[in-house]
Amino acid sequence: MTVSRPVSDTGVDDHVLPFAVEPLDVRGRLVRLGPAIDRILGRHRYPNAIARALGEAAALTALLGSALKLEGRFQLQTRTDGVLDMMIVDFDAPGRLRAVARFDAARLSALESQTKVSAANLIGRGHLALTIDQGGDMSRYQGIVALDGQNLEEAAHQYFRQSEQIPTFVRLAVAESFQGGSASWRAGGLMLQFLPASPERQRQAEFDPGDAPAGVIREPFVEDDAWSEAKLLAGTLEDHELVDPILSSERLLYRLFHERGVKVFRPAPVRDQCRCSAERIESMLRQFTPQERRDMIGDNGLIGVTCEFCSAHREFDPRELDEPRAD
Repeated sequence: MTVSRPVSDTGVDDHVLPFAVEPLDVRGRLVRLGPAIDRILGRHRYPNAIARALGEAAALTALLGSALKLEGRFQLQTRTDGVLDMMIVDFDAPGRLRAVARFDAARLSALESQTKVSAANLIGRGHLALTIDQGGDMSRYQGIVALDGQNLEEAAHQYFRQSEQIPTFVRLAVAESFQGGSASWRAGGLMLQFLPASPERQRQAEFDPGDAPAGVIREPFVEDDAWSEAKLLAGTLEDHELVDPILSSERLLYRLFHERGVKVFRPAPVRDQCRCSAERIESMLRQFTPQERRDMIGDNGLIGVTCEFCSAHREFDPRELDEPRAD
């Protein structure tokens, strides 16, 4: 049993590596985030519990968003009644990632003092929205998952059961790595999907789409042996392996699937890059009335705007905004 891989490993940091385990009719993606997620989490100095949750959301978004081709946008957003009441992660194809979280510091401190921080009370109840916008004339799609105390892995499984109806396995991990006396955040994720090619396996893997007429009895889903084996192998994955700064993606996949043979494809780089710009913000400010803009003027006589994602601060002269825009 062999693994197909490039001549040299892709390394560990900031990419999504597609792969296939063809004997099991499985395809998947492996994401490893290093400097990109460290910058995203570090610029806001999130408390550890918030950083871990947002790191998982970023890894999940990269796994799902990297399915887009040359253009398009994928967004993960949570709105809940928990301490962490909002997370937004944007993935702009082919590989630009940004993320932000909003939380109640006082409630978080109270939970931490009681050592009661968990997914149930950190995220709480609400919903997870996954939005796909492929641009152009393509339709925009949004899937909604109810959040009721489950973690993001469980919410992702629920999404694929109810929306995509594809047998899917998701594993996420976030950790701080300590090297040379300094700490940095790392995140990783693995996604497997059972996409059988043979007609027999297709029949066995068929999900109930949930729209059968009342009174119709469907046969219960019978899990294919190949999918059971794939999940069993993936289930041996340890969290530390997903965030190991030394273990390459190819070698990790080889560890998991070498008995069956795993084929890897060209990796897709991921980088921390916001979509904000001076031009975008100027266009936004011009939509306000002159009086509204005057109300925004600071002590220095300028209008200051700070991006909630990347924390970039820009200042604009209100007199220039009152003038017609040059083409």
